[in-house]
Amino acid sequence: MNLTPEKTAVVLIEFQNDFTSPGGSLHDAVKGVMQSTNMLANTVNVVTKAREMGAQIMHVPISFTDGYHELRRQPYGILKGVVDSKSFRKGTWGVEIVDVLKPQAEDIIIEGKRGLDGFVSTNLDFILRSRGIQTIALAGFLTNCCVESTMRTGYELGYEVITLTDCTATLSEEEQKMACEKDYPMFSQPMKGVDFIGELEGKLVVESTGGRGYN
Repeated sequence: MNLTPEKTAVVLIEFQNDFTSPGGSLHDAVKGVMQSTNMLANTVNVVTKAREMGAQIMHVPISFTDGYHELRRQPYGILKGVVDSKSFRKGTWGVEIVDVLKPQAEDIIIEGKRGLDGFVSTNLDFILRSRGIQTIALAGFLTNCCVESTMRTGYELGYEVITLTDCTATLSEEEQKMACEKDYPMFSQPMKGVDFIGELEGKLVVESTGGRGYN
């Protein structure tokens, strides 16, 4: 893979307090996988290094009004869970992007996400194309829901899609493993955050032991 930082975007999906932080309405549901993948620290590392190299950092949060008027009157499935837990309400602490990934001046915040797919109901595709982005590296929540939905659409739209497997989390280890090992390879190039940064730097080397390492 030959990645060019100026044509690459790291797309951060729902790194918001309701997921990421103790006290968040959905944190207890994902904290186990967050800990096992070390996803928050891994993502901070990816974002810091990718930003330094000139890659575009894009945040795709989700938000709703208090009454969830943006959704159907009787939501079901995952979105019913959002409503029942009163998550991601505008003006609350829970909807805010976690402090360790607060957007910088050069970052882009994509507004309008109201469902699972980061492309639907937003101008994500327009902004990516207007900036000449060809490769998107996805991270966030949930591994097998919003990240996977965005991945599939990105694939269909012709982007080079990378999924950062240790920068994602979901509700169980079983779901995490199934998504990363079975679903992700069908529509993306899955890799760990450190491998993505190595590819972006162009410094991937083969160690004498036959393993992978970096200069």
